[in-house]
Amino acid sequence: METQTLTFLFVGLSFAIYIAIAIWAKAGSTGEFYVAGGGVKPIYNGMATAADWMSAASFISMAGLIAFLGYDASVYLMGWTGGYVLLAMLLAPYLRKYGKFTVPEFIGERYYSDTARIVAVICLIFISFTYIAGQMRGVGIVFSRFLEVDIITGLMIGMAIVFVYAVLGGMKGITYTQVAQYCVLIFAYTVPAVFISLQITGNPLPQIGFGSTLASDPSVYMLDKLDQVITDLGFSAYTDGTQSTTNLFFLTMALMAGTAGLPHVIVRFFTVPKVSDARKSAGYALLFIALLYTVAPAVGSMARFNLVNTINGDEVTGTEYSEMPSWFKTWENSGLLAWYDHNQDGKIQYAKGNPLDGKKPTFAEERGAQGERIVTNPGKGEVAEGAPFANEVYVDRDIMVLANPEIAGLPGWVIALIAAGGIAAALSTAAGLLLVISAAISHDLMKKTFAPQISEKQELMYGRIAITVAILIAGYLGANPPGWVAETVAMAFGLAASSLFPVILLGIFSKRVNRKGAIAGMLTGLIFTFCYIVYFKGVFIEPFAANIEENWLFGITPQAIGGLGMIFNFVVALTVSHLTEEPPKEVQEMVASLRIPRGAEQAHAH
Repeated sequence: METQTLTFLFVGLSFAIYIAIAIWAKAGSTGEFYVAGGGVKPIYNGMATAADWMSAASFISMAGLIAFLGYDASVYLMGWTGGYVLLAMLLAPYLRKYGKFTVPEFIGERYYSDTARIVAVICLIFISFTYIAGQMRGVGIVFSRFLEVDIITGLMIGMAIVFVYAVLGGMKGITYTQVAQYCVLIFAYTVPAVFISLQITGNPLPQIGFGSTLASDPSVYMLDKLDQVITDLGFSAYTDGTQSTTNLFFLTMALMAGTAGLPHVIVRFFTVPKVSDARKSAGYALLFIALLYTVAPAVGSMARFNLVNTINGDEVTGTEYSEMPSWFKTWENSGLLAWYDHNQDGKIQYAKGNPLDGKKPTFAEERGAQGERIVTNPGKGEVAEGAPFANEVYVDRDIMVLANPEIAGLPGWVIALIAAGGIAAALSTAAGLLLVISAAISHDLMKKTFAPQISEKQELMYGRIAITVAILIAGYLGANPPGWVAETVAMAFGLAASSLFPVILLGIFSKRVNRKGAIAGMLTGLIFTFCYIVYFKGVFIEPFAANIEENWLFGITPQAIGGLGMIFNFVVALTVSHLTEEPPKEVQEMVASLRIPRGAEQAHAH
């Protein structure tokens, strides 16, 4: 059976399963719509949380970052997994004990203020739509390549599928759909990795193969060979870091705190029956996430290894375009891979010095003399005079995981499987994000703030309308994303770290922080971080200007600035709170009771 037919079969079957689950688990009440009725078992919630968490950024883009950044990308692994420890220890059990539907609801009642609730909703919307832009880009990339449709058509198909099971099933439907999606995505991610690890190192475990010797030359380690090949091409050694310590520190902080402050992840811990189940869910989630995250470094390094060897050949002199396998031309047609034959020798050559200056190129319809796609916006770079060749290849980082099985020449069913996994990863997180947006609007703004008289049926209707509108906005953002998938998602984490995480943490562990401090802190962190990202992502300046890094504050990138925004939030919230009145006594008592285990109050009274 042809690869294309297998792809349609695998993806179509997975869609049928998701929709069937949504119909089976249709939400009939607001409790089922928002928190699945609070009756999800910890192991299922752990799988759903892992699927919710392992978005297109984890499945599609993270290994792509590792493939191109090498050691520098390890911060994403540390930050995104370390944040779960913060969440499990510092937030999840206390928020579950509080027993509400949403994060803004907790903030509104803890800080005894509708204004605080509204500010929290605004923060949540900024975070969720930034995050969902990355997911929808992932959906578009997968569809545009494997279903051979354009990105807009792919987005519309993805939006339609999410609409069915998110609007119909609510959190109950999404939870059990995400259990199925986890099974699909983890199988799709690990099976190709096992094949490729066997192919390159002879070891079936990618985690071990990553540090093993080559099957073709047992005296040479795979990473040593990769370092040698890419340094010969002018790149930095794969295993060396180039980022400043300051930026690594703030990026790790932003990713960890952002993980703990993500509303769509936090809400998963409201779906279990007991406080102890919230801790168990976090433990299961970490285990299920580790299955993918420990494989990602191997996938990234082996993808770069295969890519360089395929393009440049064993002699690192370039490969004739006519001899390139079909995957190269297929991805070239998608616009996510490009070749520009500068020296007109008919060979594809990959080396340091990107003539496209990192920009995604645009193409004319015709092809050049050697068969290459014509790059109509080649950027400012020029071929160095006297150089044997400059870089002639543009590779979008987000294609590496998806293209990896094709580059390695794996069977068609493996390629089809990874297509289904990529779509599952993007759709699972998109659904969770859409639901928290819906809950924030229908529950926190309508029911709790502006229209408390509405019935449960009306609230459910407003929730479904909100999801519908949010899907349309998400589709637009997916067609016009601010960066690569992982880049965009890292910015969402920065917004979560700088806006919601500090006030949730202080709301649990500090009786002194009041509503004025919380509101001032959230606004300070959100505005600072958002403006920094908008400025340096090219709204006011040329995004790829030569001196852009000189303008970064303390050398901190837009992806890492949330760490500094978080510090500003903490400082402002604590300072304003200590300069103004204390919270009411009943609020302070509520905060104290949050940290007392159930049953301890009665034992203490006796």
